[in-house]
Amino acid sequence: MPEFDEKVLKCFLDNQLQLFPEAVANNIEEAESFLNECMAVVVDSPEEVLEYFEEEGIDTDGAMEEDILTADEVFDIGDGRYLIVEA
Repeated sequence: MPEFDEKVLKCFLDNQLQLFPEAVANNIEEAESFLNECMAVVVDSPEEVLEYFEEEGIDTDGAMEEDILTADEVFDIGDGRYLIVEA
């Protein structure tokens, strides 16, 4: 089970409405529980975001890196890492 640090959890809490119509978590504990349940992942670079989508069989042909990084399920943590949440 992945462990999410406080920066990742805060990023998700602050930006969860980009993916969901209403909040799914109201605090750090709920955010961690939700991310564990949906098997969210943290990757270390834009290249790893692309690799993740390719491994999951998501069609990225012709998509620009910036399009993938601004997808609703991709959260920019702000330190070079990205949180990917499959809803």
